[in-house]
Amino acid sequence: MNDFAQYISGYTAGKRICILGFGREGRSTFRILARYCSPKSIAIADLSHIDRAKEELPENVELICGETYQDSLSDFDLVFKSPGIVLQKQPEELSCTITSETQVFFQVFRDQIVGITGTKGKSTTSSLIYHIFRESGFDARLAGNIGIPVFDIAEDISEDTIVVCELSCHQLEYMNVSPKYAVFLNLYEEHLDHYGTMERYYSAKKNIYLHQIYSDELVIGMEIIPDDIAQRVTSLSSTFPYADVFVKDGLISDEDFHEYQIPESRIKLLGIHNHYNIAAAYHICRELGVDDVAFTRALCSFDPLAHRLEFVDTVRGIRWYDDSISTACATAVEALKSVPEPGTILLGGMDRGIDYTPLVDFLQDFPVQIICMETSGERIFHMLEGTSAAERSHYAPHLEEAVELAAKLTPEGKSCVLSPASASYGIFKNFEERGDAFKALVAKLK
Repeated sequence: MNDFAQYISGYTAGKRICILGFGREGRSTFRILARYCSPKSIAIADLSHIDRAKEELPENVELICGETYQDSLSDFDLVFKSPGIVLQKQPEELSCTITSETQVFFQVFRDQIVGITGTKGKSTTSSLIYHIFRESGFDARLAGNIGIPVFDIAEDISEDTIVVCELSCHQLEYMNVSPKYAVFLNLYEEHLDHYGTMERYYSAKKNIYLHQIYSDELVIGMEIIPDDIAQRVTSLSSTFPYADVFVKDGLISDEDFHEYQIPESRIKLLGIHNHYNIAAAYHICRELGVDDVAFTRALCSFDPLAHRLEFVDTVRGIRWYDDSISTACATAVEALKSVPEPGTILLGGMDRGIDYTPLVDFLQDFPVQIICMETSGERIFHMLEGTSAAERSHYAPHLEEAVELAAKLTPEGKSCVLSPASASYGIFKNFEERGDAFKALVAKLK
C-alpha cells in the first residue's frame, strides 16, 4: 500500500460510512473504499432514485434516495459529501463527521499541492500550470473542480509528484486543511443563491489559505489580501504596480525584480485578462523550478479550454465566440475587451441576484448590439431602458432566438460573443451544455 491507501484504510476502518451524492465524485469515493477499506458498513445517499447504481453495487450497500435522503446522516460515523450537495443541516448540528475526497486527499498530500481558486480564471490557470509543469519535464497531476476527482489520481502519486488542484467554493466550504501553495485569483459576486451574502461566499473560499502554516505561500489578488496571517503572502495585480507580481502590457514583474515578457503574438490565450492568469502561473512555476525558456515553450503550446473565449467559426461574415463560462459582470466586460472588433454580445441566464450595475454602466459607453435573454437578461434589458444603450438593447427569450437575432444584427466583419454574465442552471445542465448548444446553433446558420 502507498501512503494514501494506508491512510484511507485506517481512517475508515470499522466505521459506518455514507457517501452523500453518487455522481462522478461519489463513484470515485466508492471505488477507493471498495479497494482499500474495511468499514463496518457503506450507504449511498442521493436525492435521485439511482436505479443504475443498484446494478453497480454489492447487495450489502444501502441506498437512501428521495427527498429524505439527508434525514439519517447522524446514523453514520463518517459522511463523504460530494461538492454539489448542499447540506440541509450544518455539520455542527449532526453527530457524524462530514468529510470529502478533497479533505482526505489534502490530509495526505498537502505538501505537494498547488491549489487554485477564485471566482474566475481558476480552470484556465490550473490547466496552464499543469501543462507547463508537464511540458517542462516535471511529474505533475491535475485534479479537482476541473472534472477529475482527486481520488482518481491518488494511487499514482510519488513523493516527487506536483499536484495541481482546482478548488471550487463548494469543495473548500468545510475544509480544515490547506495546500502548501495556494493561489486565490479574485473574488466577484457569485453563488449568492447558495451563500446569500458575499461574506459567506468568501468564508468558503478562504479555506484555501486559512489553514496554511508559516512555511507555506499564498499568491492572492491585491484587492483581497487578508489581515493577520502567518504564511508568506505574494500579492498579484494588473492594476497596482507595487504588487509583488505585477503584469501590464504583457510584461510580468516578479517580486525579485525579475521581468518576463509574455509572447502575445505566439500564444493562443485570448484577452488581456488572461495575462493576469499567466502571471499567477508564471510565479508558481518559477518558484518550483521552471525557467523562462521552458515556460515560454509550454505557454506557446497551451490550447485554451473550451467555452472560455473560444473561437467557434466565421459564419455569414461574423466571427462567433463561445464564452459560456462567463457568470459575472467582470467576465462579460473582459470578453468584449478581448474579442476582435466586437459587434454583439449575448447576455443572460439564470438570475442569481447579482448586481448588474457595473455591466450596465460599461455597456452604455461600449458601442455593441446587446441581446438579452432568459430571466437575468430580462432584468439587464430593463436596466438599460432609458440609458444611452437602450436603442442597442434587444430581448430574445432563449438562446436559439438570441443567436438568430445576432445573425441579423451583427455587422459583417464583426464578432458576436456569448458571454452571459449569468449561470446556466435551470436552462442547461451546466455552462458546457450551454456552450455546446451555442456552437450547434451557429453551425445551423451556415
